Amino acid sequence: MTHFEDRVLYQGDPWVRLDTLPRLLAEGWRRTLSAGGVVSVVRTPFQWSMGSPVIEIETGGYMGDVGLYVPEVQLPEALVLLGLNDEGDGADEG
Repeated sequence: MTHFEDRVLYQGDPWVRLDTLPRLLAEGWRRTLSAGGVVSVVRTPFQWSMGSPVIEIETGGYMGDVGLYVPEVQLPEALVLLGLNDEGDGADEG
């Protein structure tokens, strides 16, 4: 399995890895993030990809595990959009 750092500098800004997952799943998450206004990028073992390379996916390009990253400043928004945050769960129950 490919190892991706948890925190990286990309284009001069700190980005954090949400997860390492198969390319197809990562591209689905990217669409969800984009619809919510969160910028994301995937990192393959070969390169960074800011756009969804549909032609690469359709032609059987690299479909293995990728790192899915968001800017650190947008991490809270990204977690909410993907339903990965635990904050507030059950807080109002009593």
